Amino acid sequence: MKRSLLFVAILLAPLSALPAATPAPRPNILLILADDLGYADLGPHGCKDIPTPNIDRIAARGVRFTDAYANGSFCTPTRAALLSGRYQHRSGMEDLSNVSGPLPKAVRTLPDRLRAAGYTTGMVGKWHLGDQAGFTPVDRGFDEFFGFTGGGHFYLPKANARGEYTAPLLRNREPLNEQRYLTDAFGEEAAAFVGRQRDATKPFFLYLAFNAVHTPLEATEKYLQRFPEITEPRRRTYAAMLSAMDDAVGRVLAQLEQTGKLTNTLVFFTNDNGGPTTRNAVNGSRNTPLRGSKCETFEGGIRVPLFVQWPGVLAAGTVYREPVISFDLSATIAAAAGADADGFEGVDLVPFVTGKKSGAPHDVLFWRNRTRSNNYAARAGDWKFVHSTEGSEQPGPQQKPGRDLLFNLAADLGEQTDLAAQHPEKLTALKQRYDAWSAAVDADCRKLGREPMPAAPARAPAPSAPKPGKAR
Repeated sequence: MKRSLLFVAILLAPLSALPAATPAPRPNILLILADDLGYADLGPHGCKDIPTPNIDRIAARGVRFTDAYANGSFCTPTRAALLSGRYQHRSGMEDLSNVSGPLPKAVRTLPDRLRAAGYTTGMVGKWHLGDQAGFTPVDRGFDEFFGFTGGGHFYLPKANARGEYTAPLLRNREPLNEQRYLTDAFGEEAAAFVGRQRDATKPFFLYLAFNAVHTPLEATEKYLQRFPEITEPRRRTYAAMLSAMDDAVGRVLAQLEQTGKLTNTLVFFTNDNGGPTTRNAVNGSRNTPLRGSKCETFEGGIRVPLFVQWPGVLAAGTVYREPVISFDLSATIAAAAGADADGFEGVDLVPFVTGKKSGAPHDVLFWRNRTRSNNYAARAGDWKFVHSTEGSEQPGPQQKPGRDLLFNLAADLGEQTDLAAQHPEKLTALKQRYDAWSAAVDADCRKLGREPMPAAPARAPAPSAPKPGKAR
């Protein structure tokens, strides 16, 4: 009888008295950012002449985003959006950091939020958000840093050279006499950071920001020898540099696997802007089938690869087709880590990819680049308003003047058919939304004590002289 009563008591015990289920461990996070990579230069995007098996594997094992965008059309702006989780214009980061100044201290960074949430934070690579004391990576939330703080660097040691691209690499704040090929060094240092977390009880966040494949075009013979069939010198060196970056990515992924961390690591691979195919740091990249280049707000300047892998959460081989943007990665990371995301404008993408949320993450997305030009754009659904200068094929920084254009990307991904005359109401509506957004971000910028970058004056088209021996 006593046993029966005990059995009944157990059955009737409140659920609150039962032991709670063990929560799933928070993931480690690896955010890989390429620099000036061409949209068409990876296997999932159709590249045939440059194998990138390690990068491609991230897409195969996770999600490929077809309509992913960078927040900026060149270096610093996208990095500022990633680290702040907001449109970079709100913090005055519309130009390179040596022009705009460093990311303001009033802006709380993603690594700072993750560290407060209990993460070990590391960065390897290119910073480009301030090199002054108080504004370097170890001042802005990273426990460890290996890399450079400026906008670019030589890949091979240069004797007696001067300038920003020859500045010593840093380990935290200490200058180094680094002799390795730079992309190799970044891969090795990132893998070493992962190795140091083998027995750690805390999760980690690693931001691996390559300067590859940004100019200068430099590669070692080891990588050049992989591409004897590419006869165009610039494309061959670019291919070698991209192959080196893929090896470096593979080295880090292998270390994750060897340490048993891979199955609980959220991995991102993306790019800071479109490939520079015409006027700025041209490197041999290709953006096919997109129109435009780095620094422009045509698709070729802002649409980027985005591959995301999270075993057990994101199904392998998934393709996601709604528009997303760089600062969505910040929000996704914060959500996965359980970190504070107050003030973020990005959206956690996981519920959308897994089907827990329907619809598009964003109603509208905006771009603005006033640096030396006056390029801007807005996308709502399949409709995109563009006002952008366009690089010339002529040597030097020639530009075709910008004008208002309207495209339907579902039917015209290459932005070849301007529909402004056929749909003036859509053009007007998108321009009005852009103008309201532009005024709002400028107001926020002023609240931080910074004056927004003024619009660049209109430029006349550069005279075009035909190339010798070529008719135009």
